[in-house]
Amino acid sequence: MSDTQLKKGRLGVLGIVFFVVAASAPLVGMTGAVPVAMLAGNGAAAPGAYLAVGLVLLLFSVGYTAMSSRVTNTGAFFAYVGRGLGTNAGVASAFASIVAYITIQLAIYGFFGGLMAGEMAARFSIDLPWYAWAIVAWLIVTGLSLLSVDVGAKVLGVLIVLEVLALFTTAIVILVAGGPEGMNFGASFSPDQIFVGGFAGGAGIAIAFAFASFIGFEATAIYGEETTNPKRVVPKATYWAIGIITVLFAITSFAMVTGMGASKIFDEVIARSAVEGVPLANPAGVLFSLTDQYVGSWMTQIMSVLVISSLFAGLLAFQNANSRYFFALGRGGVLPKRFGMTNNAGAPSAGVILTSVIALVVMVGFAAAGLDGIGNLFFWMSAVAVIAIIFVEILVSIAVVAHFMKEGGENVWRSKVAPIASAIALAVGLYLLMSRFNLLAGTVPEGVDPSLPESAWQLNTLGWVLVLSPFIAALVGYLFAVVNKKENASLVKDILS
Repeated sequence: MSDTQLKKGRLGVLGIVFFVVAASAPLVGMTGAVPVAMLAGNGAAAPGAYLAVGLVLLLFSVGYTAMSSRVTNTGAFFAYVGRGLGTNAGVASAFASIVAYITIQLAIYGFFGGLMAGEMAARFSIDLPWYAWAIVAWLIVTGLSLLSVDVGAKVLGVLIVLEVLALFTTAIVILVAGGPEGMNFGASFSPDQIFVGGFAGGAGIAIAFAFASFIGFEATAIYGEETTNPKRVVPKATYWAIGIITVLFAITSFAMVTGMGASKIFDEVIARSAVEGVPLANPAGVLFSLTDQYVGSWMTQIMSVLVISSLFAGLLAFQNANSRYFFALGRGGVLPKRFGMTNNAGAPSAGVILTSVIALVVMVGFAAAGLDGIGNLFFWMSAVAVIAIIFVEILVSIAVVAHFMKEGGENVWRSKVAPIASAIALAVGLYLLMSRFNLLAGTVPEGVDPSLPESAWQLNTLGWVLVLSPFIAALVGYLFAVVNKKENASLVKDILS
């Protein structure tokens, strides 16, 4: 039996929060992004950069959740943009969103495969290439995604609770110990320290990495159709998810600064992350060495396993998000009708299969070309994903203002002030991300050091193709919608329902 509606009542606030926090992969961010934000960015003030970005996204959520009370659709972003700016713009945003979710999932497959290859070779002398482990994860993720969504939520729930507990426990132990210099809140959270170096320099780099660490929070509304009361559940889940991610990153990164000493942060990060004299060759070494020092090697061992499970949880979360976007486009007539149907378990099976096929084809292509899972697939795809999602978030903020100007029904704060302010703040973030794309993705011309302020906007040919791909996808989607008037009629009905 198939249906054109996702089954209601499968998810509550906690279930959605698990999916969203899983998508942010906090342990991966703490071991991968935060050390880079410290060393190449604003040093001891990296925790403040994460806090600032969290506040910007909370501001975005004011208008986002206001719109969620008007529109309940599993393709949330495109439905919101379509309601406010028209169906053609909605389809354009959908194409950009699909680029975001597909690329971030591909990035996680690359990271998962690379880490598993290293762990299994070191621990059990099982020497397999990164793509072999990535394909094992691919099989499991595809199977779970074809089951009822609440099965996936239960799996994620266990993994995320363990991950968050490990990070909070480690942070609290370090903060209680006080580190070599004690807790220096001013060094980490005062505005003059957060924005040291300016947007073109250290502050911009730290903020760019912070934005990248939050990708996935906006997926709360995607699961609205699968709740009993989306108008109540989606706003609560959104605020809870952003709050948890913000607090987790800010507190844990502050504990890392405290454990190393704010005045010695650059030397300490280099020493703890270097391999054969190369800084940041092993960024996870920063958190792991601090955990060894302050908590014990037993916690480090747990964390090394949880990094893998964190990546797997992210894969499952984005697989669900991808498949629901395809479902919404199928039901709206943009994709073939079979994409708008669910299987007996209530899962959008055609979307799951298409998402998996795309992932497999790309992974096989990277493997055949001899490219690395982490050095190439992870860094290239994650950089594209964060550009795409912030671009769409800006469109959503503009659409919120446009919708409520036409329809009314909300106060000035929720309908105008917050979404306009968030659009401006997100535009600044997008500029920073694009200008520092060479550092995020490692796509620089020969002889250019991407960590230097003067290297902003210096990209090689591949870098320009990657950084522009979300905008190209949006243009293709817009033109597709303009040409396909019949499909637009179905889409209008879906957006307005």
